[in-house]
Formats: sequence, C-alpha cells, structure tokens
Amino acid sequence: MILVPSKMGRINTRTLLSRLQKVGTSCRADLARLLGISQPTAGRIVDELLEAGVLEELQETNDSSAGKNNGRLGRPSRLLRLDAARPRFLAIHLGVTETLLAALPVALRSEDHWAARFPTPGSVEQWLEELRVAAEPLLHKGLWGVLVSVPGILDEREGRVLFSPNLQWTSNVDLQSLIRRVWDLPVLLVQEERALALGHHAAVPEHEDFLLVDFGEGVGGAVVVGGKIYSSPLPISGELGHTPVLGNWRPCGCGAAGCVETLVSTRGLVQSFALASPKESPTWSGFACHIAEYGVTPWLAEALNAAAVVIAGALNAFGLGRVVFTGSLTDLAPEVREYLAQAVERGTMWARFGKVECLAVPRRRSAGLVAVGIDRLVIPMSEGREDARLAVASV
Repeated sequence: MILVPSKMGRINTRTLLSRLQKVGTSCRADLARLLGISQPTAGRIVDELLEAGVLEELQETNDSSAGKNNGRLGRPSRLLRLDAARPRFLAIHLGVTETLLAALPVALRSEDHWAARFPTPGSVEQWLEELRVAAEPLLHKGLWGVLVSVPGILDEREGRVLFSPNLQWTSNVDLQSLIRRVWDLPVLLVQEERALALGHHAAVPEHEDFLLVDFGEGVGGAVVVGGKIYSSPLPISGELGHTPVLGNWRPCGCGAAGCVETLVSTRGLVQSFALASPKESPTWSGFACHIAEYGVTPWLAEALNAAAVVIAGALNAFGLGRVVFTGSLTDLAPEVREYLAQAVERGTMWARFGKVECLAVPRRRSAGLVAVGIDRLVIPMSEGREDARLAVASV
C-alpha cells in the first residue's frame, strides 16, 4: 500500500516533506500557508504522516520563531518535524576498502555517523556473510528498507552494478536480489557520488545547482540542477576520474591507461609521492605530513592542474558555477584546496562573467541515502513502480 493514493496527494505530501526538511520544524497552519494549500488538506497530510511514523510532534510552544499562533487566541500550535527517534532504514556504504552501516531515522543528519564497519572482503559471498553479522545489532522492528551506496557504473533501476573498476567483484552482480535474500525488505542501490550529492543538497538546500566531486580510491562526480539530481539517458554519469590525461601512462582499474584518477586518487597521490620522495614513508599520512610542511610541490601541482581541467570542462558543459569537493583532498592542507580551486576557476568560462564557487565539505552519504528512501519508498510518484511496495501506514 502506498502512503498517499492520489497523484495530487503525493505531490502535496512530497512538497510538505521538502519544506520540513528545509525549515526543520513547523506547524500545520504555517505549512498550509507556505505551500498554498488549505489547512484541512495540510492537516490531513500531517495526520497521515504522523500515523505512518514519518513525522513526530514536539511539545506545544508559543515561540514566535517556530509557528506562533500569529496573534490568534486559543490552543497553541504543535510543532512538527521529521521523525528523528525511530530507525526506518538500514543504510550501507559498500566502499572499496571498508563497508559502513547505520540504522537511520527519516530525519536527515548533517553529518555521517556509522554504527558498524568491517573491511570489504574480496568476494560477494564473504561480503554478504560479514554484512549479516555486522548488521544484526542494528536491525529494528519496523524498518522500511535497505539503502546501499555502491561505487562504479550502476543501473539503479535494475539494481545491478555494471562495472566497478575499483571493486571488480561487484561487476554484473545482482546485489539487490542477494541482499533481499538476507533481509525480506525493499532494497535500493544508489551510486555513491549521487548519494553524496543528494546528501549535500539535503544539508544545504539553498545549493540547488552544483557539481560534486569526490576524491578517494577513485574520482567521481554528480550534478544537481534545480535541486534535482541529474539523470542521464544511460546508466553512467559523473565518471570524471576516467578522463584520460595527455602524457599520463599509468594503468587504471577500468582497463585504460592515463585516467586522471591514477594521479589524484589516494593511491595515485601516494604513488607519485613515493617516486618524488623515496626516502619518506610511502603512505597517505606520510604524504599529508609532507604537504603540510612543504605545500604544493611541482609534481602535485601538475596532478591538481590535470584534475582542474577535467572539473572545469564539466562545469562548462553543464553551465554550472559551483563545485563541491568531498573526500580525501578536503583533509589535506588548505593550500591544496586553494590551489585546486584557483586552477578550476582559471579553466571555467563563467569566471569571466561571474563568480565560480569552490567549496570543501564533509561527506554526507547517509543523508543522501535517506533522501532516496523518502523519495522512492515512502512517497513514490508512481504507484506501479516495483520499489513502491512499502506499507508505511501499517507500522
């Protein structure tokens, strides 16, 4: 059973939830006014969401900053917010080196807090077994679904990883069906950079147009336009890391040579550092300490310039003036971020006419996963979709 049966009801409900995500708390009357719908309609939607466990009521208040009665006499309004108490989703990040888990409520969190983790093994059978053990303490009655962030080229509709250069055992594996064998719940797979982009937009809703670039074991991106994640005609997008760089002949996990991620991924940077400074510890921490002491060295500047050309090209192609950086490069000395930002700006055409904004932010993967869960499990726009099977009103 879908939460709201009519199309207009779903639109109003999604709009109401989106407003609550932005403002945090509100009352029925203010929500009706902000959305331009009648108070009875807003009240009916709120009652359904309260019964389903999507919203929760706070104690009564007369605080003018949170829905004061606007001079009206009588019983003060009760504030509403997304339910932050009851876990509704099992969130999983399948990373190249580590798998992370958390039981998450509907309320979006501004920072990631993973409750369990284990090293990602080398086969799907091992991964499923370790996943089962790690998730056991996190399972709660009333979970609505399993949300999984995965790397690589992902067909989200089919729930299948088509190709993963850095985690090759997931390629052509139907993870969605396999996870359903472990838990009898709806399972959604989300490409990892898309989850990060949705998480950033959920945490900073005023950022409605941006390119997110994540640095780690690889380099990937995702685009948000008008507050919506960009969806390409093909099940592939944001593969910035697999753009070849002239003069670079390093082999890449994708099977090609010269990809930019072989220069600016964590592995690529450590490899270059080891070649440039053979007497120092060839580790990420050793590299970070070296950069903190010596700043942007010539070989690092060359790698950052190569990444900046790729990023600036994407900004020019999409017509965007904001890029959001997440991942390993954001943990390095500020000089590295500043150098990359300046190099991106030099290559972006919009810098001639306006401002190009480059921001470094923390990863907000769990918020992005919950946003997908709300969008596709709690209030899907289509009644016929396979992932719209969740009877949230029955919990």
